[in-house]
Amino acid sequence: MKMKFKGEEEYCTEYMRYLGVAKTARRSYAESVRLLKAKGFKDISTFKTLKAGDKVYRGCLDRTIMAAVVGRKPIAEAGLKVVGGHTDAPRLDLKPKPLYEKDAYVYFDCHMYGGIKKYQWLVRPLALYGTIVKKDGTKVVVEVGDKPEDPVFMISDILPHLGKDQAKKTRDEFFPAEDLDVVAWTTPAKAKKGDDGEGDKPKADKKGFVEFLKKTYGVTEEDLLSAELEVVPAGMPRECGFDRALIAGYGHDDRVCSFAGLQALLDASSEVPDVTASILMCDKEEIGSVGATGMQSSFFENTVAELIERQERNPRDIMVRRALERSSMLSADVTAAQDPHFSDVDSTGNGAKFHMGPAASKYTGGASKSGSSDCEPEFIARIRKIMDDGGVVWQMAELGKAEKGGGGTIAQYMSRFGMAVLDFGTPLWNMHAPCELASKFDCWQTYKAYSAYLRS
Repeated sequence: MKMKFKGEEEYCTEYMRYLGVAKTARRSYAESVRLLKAKGFKDISTFKTLKAGDKVYRGCLDRTIMAAVVGRKPIAEAGLKVVGGHTDAPRLDLKPKPLYEKDAYVYFDCHMYGGIKKYQWLVRPLALYGTIVKKDGTKVVVEVGDKPEDPVFMISDILPHLGKDQAKKTRDEFFPAEDLDVVAWTTPAKAKKGDDGEGDKPKADKKGFVEFLKKTYGVTEEDLLSAELEVVPAGMPRECGFDRALIAGYGHDDRVCSFAGLQALLDASSEVPDVTASILMCDKEEIGSVGATGMQSSFFENTVAELIERQERNPRDIMVRRALERSSMLSADVTAAQDPHFSDVDSTGNGAKFHMGPAASKYTGGASKSGSSDCEPEFIARIRKIMDDGGVVWQMAELGKAEKGGGGTIAQYMSRFGMAVLDFGTPLWNMHAPCELASKFDCWQTYKAYSAYLRS
């Protein structure tokens, strides 16, 4: 099995570069398209017919993308092999009317996206990414906070000397979600001398900030009504520990798996597979896979229909349904690695551990498997053989102790087509935190695992 990367360090260096670039679903989409085009993939709209070996991709709203290497067997007959993950991550979104004044300062009014612990976002450098769309359709890209010369943003917190009342509150109470607002501008305007003779007084200067936006980006405050602006942690991924065995970074969930799938497909594109090999990198997983770019949309099945339409002389709806049912998928999403500091939530003998490779999870969901697809043992056996034959180091695991929580992936939305789906992803510490931890070895083996599956 020929692979682009010679070893763990080379692969992880490229992954860290990607992780630093792809901090939002839009940026991940753009970088993925760049890499796909560099390997000869073309937008599906450029194909009238598809033949074995063709390399194709289809996108949705610059956030969700599916790419495939067409196999020798017709998709309607053999289905597809899919590695599917997501590229959105927990963050803070600016509200539709994001600017407000408080005393002499201007803030970004923010809304939480995905499951976060609010306190983890306080007093840390933050970056701002996104797109502002003007009424004439012009798109203005905003990228501030990660270049050495950039300013950063921050959410302030009370000092411990004055925080005794705050300390008495629970974790969820001590900092209201409505106060997760980012300092945007603190330079006050000078007030005119009043009749009281007290002289100039500072006042909030939203006007000055709006003038800055117009001068710098050519947008008005009203243009922010049609903007998608996201607050994410500032800074690039770093190696962690004296042994440099871990990668610390924002958005491992789930870019560590999506990137591995993308690279596995790029490698596989040099060969013609029997069964069409494909990847899916979707949006909105962290809020329930909803919306036009989430896995509950029709994007995936529509894309399969587009592929079949270019292969069959008389394509019919039943062909799409049969192709989906004959397909299989690795749901490429992360899982929790056992943390010795929180052993009370570990499922004894069934938890994932660092440096033991990606984890296969028969089911996810809640305490009674709610919200999971619960993979059939026949497909697990197939995957076991593929991984062992491919020399992949991997493990079986579930997400923590029963009745202690749980989580879901896109597996449940794919398995509804009747296809075989198994959750198979990289273990993490600090999942959903602004800085997550992943093992380099596990990242490398995840890439090897998806490569083995797509080429099996």
